Amino acid sequence: EAHLLRLPLDDDVSSDAWNNYLSSLDGSHLFFLESDIEAFRKHTLDLDDALKKGDVAFAYDVFAILKKRATNRVNYVRSLLKTGFDLTKDESFAWKRREAAWPRDEAERDEVWRKQIKDEYLRHKLTSDLAKAADGAATEDGDGEKSEAAPSIPTPEELIIKRYEQLLNTLRFAGPEWVLQQYLSSFTRAYDPHCHYMSPARVENFDIGMRLSLSGIGAMLRFDDGTAAVVSLIPGGPAARDGRLAPGDKIIAVGQADEEPVSILHWPLRKAVRIIRGKKGTRVVLIVIPVSDPTGSTTKKIDIVRDEVKLEDRGAKHVVKKVTGTDGKERTLAVIDVPAFYADFRGMKADPEHYRSSTRDVRKILTEVEKDDVDGVVIDLRNNGGGSLREAVTMTGLFIEDGPVVMVRSGDGRPRVYQDDDPKLVYARPVIVLVNRHSASASEIMAAALQDYGRAVVVGDPVTFGKGSVQTVFALGEEGEFGSAKITTSLFFRITGNSTQLKGVSADIVLPSPMSHMEIGEDIMPNPLQWTMIRPVNFVKYALLQDVVDVLRERLKKRTGKDERFKRYMEVLERFAATLNQEEVSLQIAKRRKEIETRKTTAELIREFGGKKGDDTDIVLSETLRILADLVELFPQAPSGASGL
Repeated sequence: EAHLLRLPLDDDVSSDAWNNYLSSLDGSHLFFLESDIEAFRKHTLDLDDALKKGDVAFAYDVFAILKKRATNRVNYVRSLLKTGFDLTKDESFAWKRREAAWPRDEAERDEVWRKQIKDEYLRHKLTSDLAKAADGAATEDGDGEKSEAAPSIPTPEELIIKRYEQLLNTLRFAGPEWVLQQYLSSFTRAYDPHCHYMSPARVENFDIGMRLSLSGIGAMLRFDDGTAAVVSLIPGGPAARDGRLAPGDKIIAVGQADEEPVSILHWPLRKAVRIIRGKKGTRVVLIVIPVSDPTGSTTKKIDIVRDEVKLEDRGAKHVVKKVTGTDGKERTLAVIDVPAFYADFRGMKADPEHYRSSTRDVRKILTEVEKDDVDGVVIDLRNNGGGSLREAVTMTGLFIEDGPVVMVRSGDGRPRVYQDDDPKLVYARPVIVLVNRHSASASEIMAAALQDYGRAVVVGDPVTFGKGSVQTVFALGEEGEFGSAKITTSLFFRITGNSTQLKGVSADIVLPSPMSHMEIGEDIMPNPLQWTMIRPVNFVKYALLQDVVDVLRERLKKRTGKDERFKRYMEVLERFAATLNQEEVSLQIAKRRKEIETRKTTAELIREFGGKKGDDTDIVLSETLRILADLVELFPQAPSGASGL
């Protein structure tokens, strides 16, 4: 009843919950046999009726069978490792198994597992060979003599069996509350992917995590296929400042300072988080499967010094650049990096005149750059996952006189219009909003509003994330004794009436980043809410920028066509996309070594061209500033909205 769609708990939800639960337990279709699935299938349409009666036996029956199948598989892994593998045989492994059929029988499942374990063996062996070579070089002194012996490196066999024994132990010691949480979340996700059930224990851990999120490395994590996957980085945190860890990366091992990293595969998330956190000033070492290589063929080692996140580190910042436009004139431009839409709500209550917020910080920056006669600004919303809706509205208001910014529709069907009521136009000169695939929620609200008003040109990845929904956490029982449910209660709509859900915000001028090729966004999530539209609200455009945008695109095409570095960047992106689309990996050692070398080389080139956000190697930002310089020439001052242009 609380969900936006108000769908009944019926057979359709039961069917989706059935599928979600099996996927949560065996997403890669490796453990259950087809005969297991057929036995489970007779309950597909019964789960809603059983749940209404308080009957959750299906959850525990399925989980009991999973534990039996996992025990069988770990024994098979042991036998495979004793037998060994022929690494010269020319064969491949289809690593994407989420859409694969469940194995028909034991023989078919054994063959899938033989290839999977051989794939893991090859990865560990090639990594181990590189580590041994590096240690061998490190132990040589200046005269070629060997110094102290390097610490022993675990064999591939030891690493693999340890991983699966950890998995088995996790399943064996998973309590009934964990099983119930998985099961009930399967029902909530039948409504949309952002809905979750949190058991009392998880609520407690969630609250602790929120209180401690500003200590450690500053990353939000979730359990994903046995790993601790990075959901987002806290702006200003150690990981965000370091720049090497990225959303979508999967942490598979953790070490303390100079100690050997310990595998955390299949650990409960709270246990993994516990060893990633630590005292300020201490160093944590992460072994990560990068989002850029979902096959897991390559890993990267990242060491981060733990620290606290200070509010000033999370705030909006700016730099001023001198850029020459197509007309040969040098112009002064500012880049304002807005990492999140934040506000100190406690400070707002205590001292309404002096509290800290993203809008106040950006207003201060705009006042400063206006005094310095800056010709135009780039609002950098790349990797900005959102935050306060109110802040998105008020920050948009800095660039318009007044008017509607976004509409929010809840389950009652009546949209509420969020309006900028401040008639003051703080900054009237040209604006570009820079986005990427990780710009989401409140970022999409601001980008969409400024685009719809004709007040800014949106540049970046073809589309933003596409999260146009709002979630509310409901406590279950008195004071949350039965946990909590996070439920989607509203949708965002642009002032044109179009939702930002699923489709996001399309760039006026596309400057692709590596993210544009990755599986990122609302549209790749299971069972997302669909795009829709409502009646538009009245507003007055500042300008019709399409003709200007056409000229900017043409100049960009002409300029980058002569720019060897940019052409090389686009070639690297094509190579990167090809590696991401590779659905099979070779299980022949010579071919696999070449594949890994290619992936590493491509990743190094991506880092070289991508740089650290905002620095001089940031090729997307550099080209965006050239576009802004041209925009200043073509459209030097935003006219009043009252003109109705």
